[in-house]
Amino acid sequence: MSEDKFNAIIVGGGLAGLSASIVLAKAGLDVLVIERGDECGMKNVTGGRLYGHSLEKIIPNFAEEAPIERKVTKEMISLMTETGALNVTYASDKLSSKPENASYTVLRAKFDSWLAEKAEEAGAEIIPGIRVDDCIVEDGKVVGIQAGEDELYADVVILADGVNSLLAQKLGLKKELEPSQVAVGAKEVIKLSEEVINERFGLKSGEGASMMVDGDPTTGAFGGGFLYTNKDTVSLGVCATLCDIGYTDVSVPKMVDRFANHPAIAPLLEGGEVIEYSAHLVPEEGIHMVPKLYGDGVLVTGDAAGFCINLGFTVRGMDFAIESGRLAAETVIRANTYGNFSAAALSYYEQLINDSFIKRDLDSAKGFPTLLTRREMFTNLPEMVDDIAAKLFTVDGQPDRGIVMYIINSLAEHTTATDLVNMISDVLEAF
Repeated sequence: MSEDKFNAIIVGGGLAGLSASIVLAKAGLDVLVIERGDECGMKNVTGGRLYGHSLEKIIPNFAEEAPIERKVTKEMISLMTETGALNVTYASDKLSSKPENASYTVLRAKFDSWLAEKAEEAGAEIIPGIRVDDCIVEDGKVVGIQAGEDELYADVVILADGVNSLLAQKLGLKKELEPSQVAVGAKEVIKLSEEVINERFGLKSGEGASMMVDGDPTTGAFGGGFLYTNKDTVSLGVCATLCDIGYTDVSVPKMVDRFANHPAIAPLLEGGEVIEYSAHLVPEEGIHMVPKLYGDGVLVTGDAAGFCINLGFTVRGMDFAIESGRLAAETVIRANTYGNFSAAALSYYEQLINDSFIKRDLDSAKGFPTLLTRREMFTNLPEMVDDIAAKLFTVDGQPDRGIVMYIINSLAEHTTATDLVNMISDVLEAF
């Protein structure tokens, strides 16, 4: 590896790190990206949905050339019990009418590899297959990184090394993760023909669907299931909050298999072949787990900074990663202009984050971690909705007691008045 000093060294070749490298390289700075995987995207795991607005700022109209799978035009939310599912579907061109409000299903191995190519085209240097063991600190300031016996130096180091950033922990910027702050995400990529996917999900060529599922996929444990349609595959999986895995004796891999074989899901996947399986830690606690974002000569971005929201009906992290990477780069560009990479100078990054949609959206969702630790959301609610729907849609010649009585009876059967009041209170606080 080169012994030259760089303007910036970025640890991690995911969306945050690559976005930062593109902006820095376009500004004429010498930037090095070090990726632990054999190539960018090889280790990166997400459910598979990218909200495109933040990448549009870096690469306008990126979807015209990027290896996206489908543009999402159909949203589905499902409350699922062991035998049934109540699905709510919204389909509209409004979901993708403009580049800045469109979202896409992606496979990270393909997408991150393409983004790495864009970074290299801009002038960034990328070295894959290298693990960074530590940051080099001199007189309290981060001045480079150590990888095995190699030492590389830079004006600033950007940590984009994922949710379990040991480097940020070693520097005292981040505390060790708590089990309540992260989930285990596991998914299968299932091969189906493009024509079969279009037919089964009611899609046209290029259109995509997203499904978020509460209840049975995690057998009542904190978490949920997801399904995304790709071009000729389907991504299906679960996220299970780490602190609650002991609630059920069903392992996470078995949850995925169980979900795939649910009566409401199996027909959609019939004849498909599993071609990929992956698992990863996912940040869950939102604003409550954001660490210190800067220090002398160092910035923290993306999942390493805890920038993620799970709202139940949508999961966001990739757009936060891209935006935080861009803002980290803008901070370094500014610091380079003044030749000052102190913590005081790099605190500009926190100011940019606070003025961005990242802080706004994290703040607006600060009540969701509390809501999503209510057992009723994953057990009572799906069971209650299933019970009401079954009675409402059943015609058997018996007296129809009306939807109001069905709701009242189901509430009485599946929850207590105190639990109901508390759940409603948490819902109102979350929103």
